[in-house]
Amino acid sequence: MKAFVQRSLRLAAVLVLVLFTVSLADEGMWLLDQLKELDWKSLEKRGMKLSPREVYALKDAVVIIDGGTGEFVSPKGLVLTNHHVAFGALQRASTPEHNYIENGFLAKTMEEEIPIPGYEVLITQAFKDVTDEVKQVLKEGMSPVERFDALNRQMEKIREAAEKEPGIEARVVSMFNGVYYYLVTYKRYKDVRLVYAPPRSIGEYGGDIDNWMWPRHTGDFAFFRVYATKDGEPADYSKDNVPYQPKKYFPISNQGVKEGDFTFILGFPGRTYRYRTSYSVAYNQEINFPFQIELFSTAIKVLENESKKDPRIAIAVSGFMKGLNNVLKNNQGMLDGFRKLKLLDKKKAFEKEFVAFLNSKPELKKKYGDVLPQIARLYADLRTWGPQHQWLGAVRFASLPNLVYTAYRYAIEKEKPEDQREPGFTEKNIQRMKEQLTYRNKQYFKEVDRAMMKAFLEKMANLPPDYQPQFVKNIIDGKTGAEAKQRVDAYVDKLFDGTQFNDLLDAARLLDMSRKEIEALNDPLVKFAKVYYEEMKPVEEKNKEFGGKIEELRAKYMEALFAWKGKKLYPDANRTLRFTYGDVRGYVPRDAVIYLPKTKLAGVVEKHTGKDPFNAPQKLLDLEAQRDFGPYMDPELHDVPVNFLHTTDITGGNSGSPVLNGRGELIGVAFDGNYEAMTSDFQFDNAITRTISVDAQYLLFILDKFSNAQNILNELEIVE
Repeated sequence: MKAFVQRSLRLAAVLVLVLFTVSLADEGMWLLDQLKELDWKSLEKRGMKLSPREVYALKDAVVIIDGGTGEFVSPKGLVLTNHHVAFGALQRASTPEHNYIENGFLAKTMEEEIPIPGYEVLITQAFKDVTDEVKQVLKEGMSPVERFDALNRQMEKIREAAEKEPGIEARVVSMFNGVYYYLVTYKRYKDVRLVYAPPRSIGEYGGDIDNWMWPRHTGDFAFFRVYATKDGEPADYSKDNVPYQPKKYFPISNQGVKEGDFTFILGFPGRTYRYRTSYSVAYNQEINFPFQIELFSTAIKVLENESKKDPRIAIAVSGFMKGLNNVLKNNQGMLDGFRKLKLLDKKKAFEKEFVAFLNSKPELKKKYGDVLPQIARLYADLRTWGPQHQWLGAVRFASLPNLVYTAYRYAIEKEKPEDQREPGFTEKNIQRMKEQLTYRNKQYFKEVDRAMMKAFLEKMANLPPDYQPQFVKNIIDGKTGAEAKQRVDAYVDKLFDGTQFNDLLDAARLLDMSRKEIEALNDPLVKFAKVYYEEMKPVEEKNKEFGGKIEELRAKYMEALFAWKGKKLYPDANRTLRFTYGDVRGYVPRDAVIYLPKTKLAGVVEKHTGKDPFNAPQKLLDLEAQRDFGPYMDPELHDVPVNFLHTTDITGGNSGSPVLNGRGELIGVAFDGNYEAMTSDFQFDNAITRTISVDAQYLLFILDKFSNAQNILNELEIVE
């Protein structure tokens, strides 16, 4: 009875804390040059021990790696990130004989570390406001397309000028929907080597079933090492390279976390859309997300079917399929969340208040009163052609036809002066694509490509006639159902059987040819590229026109929001380094359900079924049964902690971000969000939005007790 009462009191306390978080306002992905604008005294009361200057300096320890975030955790260039960020590296290094995806990998020495071509680490060097430089190309009377092209070409010009220094990568990014523009520069390190990853049964425990869900029991972490020249500069892989020595790295805490502990994150969130209007929300809810769900479901089905035919294919497409499943579940959760939270109604209510504010200020009404009606008209027009554009783009899931099309398109762009080409078709971008083809080709299977092409053309053949591309109408010639499918299959077989290109590297030679030379090949895939280009051209012009108009209107809307709310706002995520903070805390997902903020090793055993994705390694089960926890036991749980929840504000791209305590010590690795709050990309809800992170104590426990990775443990600075 006493235990029951204690647990009831604890649950009640959790509920009070969860409800209290509504007023804590942990929303915000803040730029590092905005730290001084935050209420730092309130953060200090919650547990922050560092000054804004000290937090700013930590930027040198946080990196972009592949599609996620990583952090230096040793003076010898050791980078910690997620297992799912490392998944592509494991895939590229694996063979049917050495399957590192399933079995994991540990390099006991630096000599055993595996180079991973295509994996790069970007270290932030500087960020600079270049708004005036970007906007100086805008002229009175420009058409929307001219405005779109002028801005994008100017951004490309600024980027290229910044990249003249060897090893530098630059990006010009829009802040606050085009009110401001920033130039961000990075050093790009290309010699990145795999050091450690747990087996999939730990690193991806729960698989897609548990993905985005709580409670979680996943050891989603892995280690790489960055190598450089002896003077610390970027270089291609070489045996002469040495471990990079970072300016900063994070010590790892073995002290554990408890409910209410302050946490903060530095990372590179991908995209959020929190300043979008109700018209954008409606378009996403009614058109875009349903399309994405059908798109990714179709691609996943193809990959699943092809994987069953050959274990080599299963390995080659595993990373792609994992990514598709992740985005699919995200889109499904987004759609569910929009409806459940009535986000469209909330946006409309917000806009009603916005209009009332403008009406109370005649000078602002005159300047901004037409912004929402203009946005409404743009989205109404988008609905007439947007879906066709989306389905046209789906064809590019087929890698070989897409590469041939890209080469043909590049040949057309090469006929123009470089400063008048479409963004993305510069010599430097094409050269980088050529480099990527070397490792992408290792995962290429022509039969998978053929099946993908058939699947998407068949989807288009079943669209309403108004949405069908003309070239698809020509293929099916008015036929429907089985007859249309037969025509599509025959067309695709003719493309793939008749082409002279066997793989991506074979087709890469097209990138060095002129349009005349490419057309002279008389190849069926080249003929398809010509037809596809003619189909895409008018739709791309419409897209540019929409982009030019909507960018101008979104900037105008943002300026109006500044006039209403003041300028202490954070910009939407755009893959630039951000600071976010919060507390370790559970939440209430629905009536009569309370989620506690920490999971433990016993939960891994509870979920274990002996079948994927809940097939925990026997050694891990034995360690739990014997309670062989070493120094990694949480005194509250009387067990090893596995994952924890906290109220920090993150999104895709933050995967692998360091979760830090107030002293700047690493207490976890962020890897996911919760299903109920997927809509946080559009609107943050402090009551339910949570980050899910691997507990540093579980990371250390797996390294020590499960993998016997003493070489890694000896390299880490562990705070006991």
